[in-house]
Order: sequence, then structure tokens, then C-alpha cells
Amino acid sequence: MATLSRKLRTKRWAISKHQLLALLGGTGLFIFGLSGLLHIVMVTWGPQQVVMMPPMAPLSLEIAKPLQKTLADAGIDKAAAIKVVAGPQGSVLQVTPSQMAARRYFSLETGAEIEGGDEAQAVFLARHYSGLDAPVKATTFLTDFTPNYPWVNRLLPVYRVDFETADNRSMYVYTETNASAGMTNDFKRAVQTGFRWFHTWDWLPRDVEWGRVLLIALFVGSLLGLAITGALMLITIRRKTPIRGSMRWHQMAGYALALPIMMFTSSGLYHLITSAATPPERVLSLQSSLDVAEMRFPLAQEWTAMTKGLPVSALSLVTSPTGSLLYRLGLAAPRGAAPLTPEALRDTRFEGRPMTGPAVYVDAETGQPWDGGDAAMAAHLGARFTGSDAEPEASLVTRFGPLYDFRNKRLPVWQLSYGEPVNATLWVDTDTGALVDKLPNSQQPERWSFSLIHKWNFLRPLGRNGQNIVIAAIVLASVGLMAGIGLNTYLKRRKRFSVDRPKAQQV
Repeated sequence: MATLSRKLRTKRWAISKHQLLALLGGTGLFIFGLSGLLHIVMVTWGPQQVVMMPPMAPLSLEIAKPLQKTLADAGIDKAAAIKVVAGPQGSVLQVTPSQMAARRYFSLETGAEIEGGDEAQAVFLARHYSGLDAPVKATTFLTDFTPNYPWVNRLLPVYRVDFETADNRSMYVYTETNASAGMTNDFKRAVQTGFRWFHTWDWLPRDVEWGRVLLIALFVGSLLGLAITGALMLITIRRKTPIRGSMRWHQMAGYALALPIMMFTSSGLYHLITSAATPPERVLSLQSSLDVAEMRFPLAQEWTAMTKGLPVSALSLVTSPTGSLLYRLGLAAPRGAAPLTPEALRDTRFEGRPMTGPAVYVDAETGQPWDGGDAAMAAHLGARFTGSDAEPEASLVTRFGPLYDFRNKRLPVWQLSYGEPVNATLWVDTDTGALVDKLPNSQQPERWSFSLIHKWNFLRPLGRNGQNIVIAAIVLASVGLMAGIGLNTYLKRRKRFSVDRPKAQQV
């Protein structure tokens, strides 16, 4: 008897709260469900780059001017990064004076500085990734995020290269690693604006951030409550005669869609509250200044003998754990088959491919091999960026995943997982000694939740298109069979109540 009473109380409570939340929760499903589909529209039908891997150029220093002489003639005694990259005319020396400054470029053969080199490099990269040969309308050096290049892109500074095309296509490129940072056009900008306005509500001023969080939490929380009470109604209500019409569809859809709606809303709320409590910060940091005075070893003169039999594809300078300067000779990574179809290109962009393979280190002063390798260099970088001598759990990351995703646009990196006292996971790039990302252990559950429960990345085996089709079908079914029918029933009930109430008062 007590069990029946408890079940009856649960049923009555669920019915009353379901009716109470109907208008707000149903409206929330319309707003956030349909606006969420804009993200799928944006990545599926937005402009796609035609090449995934960065440009390559033969790396040979046999006839190069000594690098230390090139830097000395340019008056450079310290820099944040020094490396050889592929440029419009082949391999060139790239020097990054400081993290947010434009890069400088020098001819390897003559040592002459290339005027306007960073802007020219940006245009070269934009054409490489976009496949466009249209005239360039403008180039803009961005040191801060914008509505069309939001903070989720992570990389700064970047160039925006605008092409003279019918759809006003633009390419964002990050010259420090020769990486594509994004591509957009009129269509994508319009869809992205709709997503910002209706899904993230970025139109609200930043000084009333609490208002944005509360409003979204009100709508999404009501939708979550609506799904929970609806599920309770499905469990506790047993009808002697089945309901008919649209409400029958509403009930049947509830069995299939209640759980997905709870997954989307609970993970969305978790993400919203976590992001509000710990606002995102810029993590990407280059290494401390390199002292180029230590570059005494004649690398160019010894290049042929030193690299004999080695598939060297990259050259950069880094500091060792003892502070000495090292040449890092990156070896070529297995390339595999190039993605050719638009779907394969999208999948590769979200899964990632390593730019280089393992590396050999040579002392820049003596020319002697450094006994450590990439793993030792990664551990050294972890100690530098954490200030701790704790031993991390280290692993090489060659594919993007839930914790380190495609937004970082850099592979391979080393993942360093720390316990006490750091309690965080770091991702470092041994190619330039950079801290790429950092995630406190306390925030890892939210990142897993957002990736797997909100974005449904557990469907990745279906491919990006398959994943998007499943999500879109669930969202459209939820909007039509849950919100549409539910709100229609709610409004009919309110209309009937408003008609019956005056009659009752007359009696």
C-alpha cells in the first residue's frame, strides 16, 4: 500500500511539474535545439580547406650561410623561437622575436632579411590551404579574438587573409607553425552569428555575464526538468486505454528521446556553469628567450655528414634542461594516403595527423649529440612550465581526442599528466618548446562530458557525417515530436481553461 502511495505521489508530482515547465522548457528546446543544428550546418556546408598538411620544402643547409652569422648581422641576440620553415621560395629561417610579434624571415643562402616576410608567408599559407588563386583583398594581423575568430580557436597571433571572391572568403593562418587556423565566408559568418546569438547568447554584454548564465540556465534547466518529469510519467502512468492522435506520438517519442534530451541538457548546463566559474584563459606559451650567442657549431658545414641517412624534415632551436642551446632535427613522419573527398578532409581535420616524427638533438655549441630525446625534452618542458620536479605520466599524442582536440591544431605533442602538487595535464610541443594547453584535473570531467555527452563524439566511428546525421535526426525529432506537440497541447489546455473559467464563474 505504501508503494502504491509513493508511486501515486510521484505520478502526481511529475504531472504537475511537467505542466508547469512545459512553456519554458519547450521554448528552450526550440531555441537551443535548432540553434545547435547551426553548428552542424556550419561544419558540413561551410567552406573547407582543400589541403590538410602544411607546405613542405627540401631542407638542405649545405650552401646555407651560417645561421649564427645571419642572426648576428640582423642584430638578433635573443628570440622566442627560431626554426626553418617552408616559404613561398623554399626553406627559410623564421625568427619569432616575442610570442605576439610578427615573425621575421631570412634567406638561408644569403642571410638577407625578407621584407614583409610574415605577411607574405600568411598569403602563401592561405593560398596553400584554400587552393584559391583569387586576388587578395586585404591581410589583417590579429592579436586578439573576434566574433568571427572566437577564443575556441586558441591560436594567436594569426593573419586573416581576405580574398576577392563572390562569397568573400577568408583564411586564418598561424605562421609560427605554418598552420591553418580556420576558413570562413559570408555563409559561415551568417550561420556562426546565428549560433552565437541563439545558442551561446554572446550578444549579451560581458559586464552582465551573470545574466547570460542565469537566462540560459533557466531555459536549459527547465528543459532538463521537463525531460525528467516526462520520463517519470512514462514510468508511473499506466492507462487502461491507449491515448490517440498526436499525443500518442508524443508519448512514443518520449521513450526514445527522453535520455538524449537529458544528455544534451545536463552536459550543456555543466559546461555553462563550469565555464562561468573558471573563464577560459590563453594557455599557449612559447619557450623562454633563446640566447643565440651559444650557436658556435658550424651546422651548415657539417650538415651533409650529420644528416646522412636521416630523413630530416624540420630544424629548430630549443634549450636543454641545463640551459644549453640545442639544434632539434625533426625526422619525417609517415604521411599515409592524402584525404581527397570533402568528408575525408573533414575527418582528418578533426582527427589530426602528426606533422613530424621523432627527433635528434645536437648541442649548438659543441656539435655533440644530446643524450636525451623527445621524452626527456618533454619532461624538461613540463618542469619548466609547472615549476615542479614531480614525475609526470608522459605519452605522445598523434591524434586529437576528448581532452586534446582539433582546436589546438598542433600534432604531435607530448601529454604530461601530473598528480600532487600540480594536479593538471599539460601538452607540450618539443619542436619549439611551447606549452600548447593545460587542463587542471578538476576540469577534466567537464571536458569529457562536453565531448562525449554533449557533442556525442562516441559516434566518431560512424564518420563525421554519420555522427552529424544521427544528432540532427534526434534534435529534429525532439523539436517536432516533443516540443511541437507538447507546446501545442499546453496552449490548447490553457485556451480551454480560459474558456471554462468564465462559465464556472457565471454559475
